[in-house]
Amino acid sequence: MLLLFISWPFIEKQIEKTEYDPILQNMKMEIQSITENPHVSAAIDTISTTIHELTGKIKSLPKNEDGNESNQVKQQDLAVPTDQVFSVYNIILGESKEEVEKQLGAPQRSSMNEYGTNWYAYHDHYHNFMMVSYDSKNKVDGLFTNQDLISSANGIKLGTPKEMVYQQLGKPLNEIRKGLVFYKFENNRDYDVFKIDNSYITIFYDKHKNNTVTAIQVIDEDLEQNKKGFYSEESKQLKEGFEYQLFDLTNADRVKNNLPALKWDDHVKETARKHSNDMAEKNYFSHTNLEGQSPFDRMSEDDIFFTVAGENLATGQFSSIFAHEGLMNSLGHRENILRPEYELLGVGVSFNDESQPYYTENFIKK
Repeated sequence: MLLLFISWPFIEKQIEKTEYDPILQNMKMEIQSITENPHVSAAIDTISTTIHELTGKIKSLPKNEDGNESNQVKQQDLAVPTDQVFSVYNIILGESKEEVEKQLGAPQRSSMNEYGTNWYAYHDHYHNFMMVSYDSKNKVDGLFTNQDLISSANGIKLGTPKEMVYQQLGKPLNEIRKGLVFYKFENNRDYDVFKIDNSYITIFYDKHKNNTVTAIQVIDEDLEQNKKGFYSEESKQLKEGFEYQLFDLTNADRVKNNLPALKWDDHVKETARKHSNDMAEKNYFSHTNLEGQSPFDRMSEDDIFFTVAGENLATGQFSSIFAHEGLMNSLGHRENILRPEYELLGVGVSFNDESQPYYTENFIKK
């Protein structure tokens, strides 16, 4: 009886407007009369309250990315670097892969980045998340984190105000030269690039937290200069790399904000990728495609069942890192990334004829 009562909206929808509709109406009257009985009503309220309380207690338990209980993850003490201006989780440019993995363990994922190397993602269920790139000699030539793993000789760390960054590092670059071409950075950017010694330091700011430091990327000068253009040439490996990197970056920020990590969904990814392909091929940028379909129409058409869903789009950014940080500074997109109800995420990336990437994120709760 209770199961039928809870499931009634679904049952009613399946039966209405059929030959069984008169029977349906009689059943509704019978059920209504039973549930109006004060003893039955009180029992239902008690069960409902108990379920609600249990659900709240379960949700309050710490979770790992698989939804299981997890012990609190410990973080090593951050040491002030002496040989370079910045370190990420005590790792600096030039360290060997062996030294890195002695401290961090094996990577959780390896995927191609825009520099033609791989980002190796290290984390413990997205706690202490960072990505490391290695050169041909297995020496660190790139670092990234969007968590509290930044240490510097001048006191810059996660949460440092933008003004203090300028005081310590001086004026940021407005352009970068590659060969005979100068590439200018946009004026209203939410990041700054600094040339320090033999590296390019990109500091990302959180506009919703008073323009404080939210992430850092450290790239060796040779690695940056080997990337000849603004965009990288399209490849299957780069497409998949951008997709997985955007997924990992999303989860790292969710965990940083005390939310459970999302699970990857290949079915949802295919829907997201098809929309990115469509935008890239037909030269438009919108949640609604040229056939008038919304994200929810497209997911339904692909037989994706959901109770809650959302979509984020980005284009023009030359990597998933820049795309993600831009989305986090756009309130509606940020709310999607940090929405507690979501369970699954699929990311699809495609490139147009000029190698400009289009990013689509589809979030769902089943």
